[in-house]
Amino acid sequence: MAIETSKNDMITPEQAGTLDGLFYERTMRSADDVAYIQYNKQKKHHPDDAWEETTWNEMAVLVGKWQKAISGENLENGDRIAILMKNCKEWIAVDQAALGLGLVVVPLYLEDRPDNIAYIMEDAAVKLLVIQDISQWKHLRENCADNQILKRVILVDATPEQLENEAEIVTSVQQWLPEQGHVLHKRNGEPTELATIVYTSGTTGKPKGVMLSHKNILSIAYPSATGLKVKNNDLFLSFLPMSHTFERSLGYYLTLMVGCRVAFARSIQALGDDLITIKPTLLISVPRIYERVYAKIEGTLLKGSPIKRILFKLTVQVGWNRFLYQQKRSSVCFSCLLWPLLKHLVADKVMQKFGGRLRLAATGGAAIPFPVAKTFIGLGLTLIQGYGLTETSPVASFNRIDNNDPRSIGHPLDGIDMKIGDSEELLIKSPGVMLGYWNNHAATAQAIDPEGWFHTGDQARIDDKTGHVYITGRLKDILIMSNGEKIPPTDIENTIVMDPLFEQALLLGEGQAYLGAILELNSEEWVKIAEQNKLDPFDKDNLQNKTIHSQIVRHLRTVLHDFPGYAKIRKVILTLDPWTVENGILTPTLKVKRPKVLQHFEKEIKAIYS
Repeated sequence: MAIETSKNDMITPEQAGTLDGLFYERTMRSADDVAYIQYNKQKKHHPDDAWEETTWNEMAVLVGKWQKAISGENLENGDRIAILMKNCKEWIAVDQAALGLGLVVVPLYLEDRPDNIAYIMEDAAVKLLVIQDISQWKHLRENCADNQILKRVILVDATPEQLENEAEIVTSVQQWLPEQGHVLHKRNGEPTELATIVYTSGTTGKPKGVMLSHKNILSIAYPSATGLKVKNNDLFLSFLPMSHTFERSLGYYLTLMVGCRVAFARSIQALGDDLITIKPTLLISVPRIYERVYAKIEGTLLKGSPIKRILFKLTVQVGWNRFLYQQKRSSVCFSCLLWPLLKHLVADKVMQKFGGRLRLAATGGAAIPFPVAKTFIGLGLTLIQGYGLTETSPVASFNRIDNNDPRSIGHPLDGIDMKIGDSEELLIKSPGVMLGYWNNHAATAQAIDPEGWFHTGDQARIDDKTGHVYITGRLKDILIMSNGEKIPPTDIENTIVMDPLFEQALLLGEGQAYLGAILELNSEEWVKIAEQNKLDPFDKDNLQNKTIHSQIVRHLRTVLHDFPGYAKIRKVILTLDPWTVENGILTPTLKVKRPKVLQHFEKEIKAIYS
């Protein structure tokens, strides 16, 4: 029987003191318990043994080895060490070893562009870099050629032979890591000291380094664990990048507090198989993952029989009615009598795709479209939407399990205040609010006012009766048309990309008389449309075909039928070229860089508004 974690089972921020103190305390309490589960690709031909377990005590030994090796690099208290690795126990070992030596950790995104990584490393004056493998280093090496601050580069998955022709500062972990490490001890550092510099995605320019203290992160992880009722026998599946503060705080530090297990997914591509194999009870994700599953379901239903579509929609609606009844927002639920049958026929089969044991799924990082949330909640998934920013460590609010409105971002965490400021901007006062931006006092003063309120840049309203907070727009992303109509593009764009035809969407209309859109088409769906119109799908000139454009515009009216009249899109720009991190259009957290897209399609935009 599952036992809920009590406050006595959890490590409080006061007991931990620092993030490395948290790790030390957990190893003392749970030495022989399993901490992490990781796939060993060397055993891929023996699938029963490929997933290996590591106890907290074994983690303490690994951290001790890294700590001894780092100690030999003559780094001083407060020096920066960067991690450019996939999610794995070694990521945690490096992080804990560095924190335990009083160093500051700078996480880097594996998928980020090399010039961006090089900029961050120079801006943060990183002296030691831990990187995944030789291919990652070759990707980055040229951009680091002029870096005079970097003193050591350690490759985790590389042999000494692969590094024979590399510079002296480059070494493999095999050569560098000692056989015997330090015995883990409690450092008793100051909770308010700088722990990490996390660089924001930079959708409008160069990324800024967010400075977070040990106390910042601990003060948010603890109420998140209690509010989400995380249990010590829960099993997380970690797949968002650990460089993402959302995953790092909730999927790493929170699990340390509670003492539950974490399994590291092999990759996003293998996520479906890993969910079935690991059978997690908890999942933390960004909306894009749920949107992709939703789009896949919609695509399958379109190809299926009318009876299957009707049965699926009935299941979602009955499940939603049941959810409203459980939330006490409906007094009766006669249709709930059908739920056991529909659950068996439809809902359970979908939930098996998540492993069959998922009791809670958290989503954040961006707003999840309501139809997507309603579908998964209707299928029986407890889906909780939260809100936060890197600057708030990151969680500021989330829905509670028994008071869940998926249209909202819930209620503030215990100890956090929210209010609405000028221009309906959401302001936050929280122990998780950052120390400031690294080397950027002007940006810090602009973000945090003299009274300590952090200015989010998001517009919101707070319901007077329920206290739920609702994000209504983004100050900088509002499109103001020539008729004065103010349009928040995000909801429209999110709705468009839920349709299987579209991969990405960006709304146009600033200062114009009507709306347009730049649309990245799904290549498979494009082939179908082109062939239906007797056009060559491999001839990109056909993306300019007027008949195709008319069909897409009509299709968008159907997709956006629930929006007011102002959401009518009259002209489109079509592309098959993927929007990626590599070509600079997406940030490492997969957010669209609006200025980059507008610059890239400048000629086409002028043409549709000429």
